[in-house]
Amino acid sequence: MAFEPVYIVDGARSPFLKARNAPGPFAASDLAVQTGRELLLRQAFTPADLDEVIIGCAAPSPDETNIGRVIALRLGCGHKVPGWTVMRNCASGMQALDSGLMSIQTGRSDLVLAGGVDALSRAPVLLSDEMVKWLAAWGGSRSLSQKLATLKTLRPKHLAPVIGLLKGLTDPVIGLSMGQTAENLAHQFGISRQAMDAYAAQSHQRALAAQQADAFQEVVPLADPTGRLYAQDDGIRADSTPAKLGQLKPVFDKPWGNITAGNSSQVTDGAALLLLASQAAVDRWQLKPLGRITDAQWAGLDPAVMGLGPVMASTPLLERHQLGLNDLDLWEINEAFSAQVLGCLAAWRDESWCQEHLGRAALGELDPEKLNVDGGAIALGHPVGASGARIVLHLLNALHARHLKCGIASICIGGGQGGAMLIETCHNEG
Repeated sequence: MAFEPVYIVDGARSPFLKARNAPGPFAASDLAVQTGRELLLRQAFTPADLDEVIIGCAAPSPDETNIGRVIALRLGCGHKVPGWTVMRNCASGMQALDSGLMSIQTGRSDLVLAGGVDALSRAPVLLSDEMVKWLAAWGGSRSLSQKLATLKTLRPKHLAPVIGLLKGLTDPVIGLSMGQTAENLAHQFGISRQAMDAYAAQSHQRALAAQQADAFQEVVPLADPTGRLYAQDDGIRADSTPAKLGQLKPVFDKPWGNITAGNSSQVTDGAALLLLASQAAVDRWQLKPLGRITDAQWAGLDPAVMGLGPVMASTPLLERHQLGLNDLDLWEINEAFSAQVLGCLAAWRDESWCQEHLGRAALGELDPEKLNVDGGAIALGHPVGASGARIVLHLLNALHARHLKCGIASICIGGGQGGAMLIETCHNEG
């Protein structure tokens, strides 16, 4: 079945702001609204001309549960433009794009604002189950004697906070944290600590070079209520070297593991938004698209090796379009962990693994100069809901900056899934 093309008209993202053990300066909707306002001011149409707003968010706050609708209203889309929220863990932003893609392809929409956001620094701190039970008992105590008896059962351990983000990053089916699944890949493919740290240092070096070269054109500055300006990503470290990273202790598998804070993605706040349009919308508003989404693919796999999701999702795309790994001009693979990206590269070149899991010959070696050319989430951060949209947007901009044509953005997903999008540039089409 042939579908009409779906164009990426424009996009923007906020600076990615590293969480620093306290709530960050922006709520999730603030991040998206400031980013979206700048993006929409550049357009020939008004916010009310949008057909829908679709936002991926993995950890919305209780007062922004349907954050897509909150953002749509705050952006001035009006009451008639529906806004909704999707959640596919790390790929929530990519899922929002795919939902917009399908809505346009089925003729229900012509103009969609889609993307993702998360303010992970504001993830909730929870009460333990024991404390909740104690509070229930306290609330049920009526007489003074009952209250005194209940008070005697309160223990200091009941007051220990439960970090919501850590619970969210632990798979409830297999009982492993995301970091432990990365340790599984390191063991399976023999990825050394030295290789992980070298890759992490490279991510910072490439991101720093890109920042200095003004290659993150998609970033729009934010201002907090005090007037302080946040103009660029703040997690990039100029002093990140393999030697310094090698001094960090393992986090997820103590004391023998190799996954550290330094070779993992950063906990971050951020938003990334894209405008998607049908051919009819391009013609109506005389738009000049940056690119088009050619195809998308989702895949499932064992949650214990969830980091191989990009392999499972990208390979069918390659086969469907009769492409090899290096036939594409650029790749973006979200850097959840160094071991996860290196594990994907190892899987593609492993003949026995490819035969067993893909039913085909090994795909070979992906040219490292085509992969994450401006760094990735290890340096920039991984605001879970936004990352899938960020890698699509930056892939498109990186292709344009180098006068290249096509690439794949792919991401692993907690719970054992993978997502991938095949993107092509447009050159003043429409």
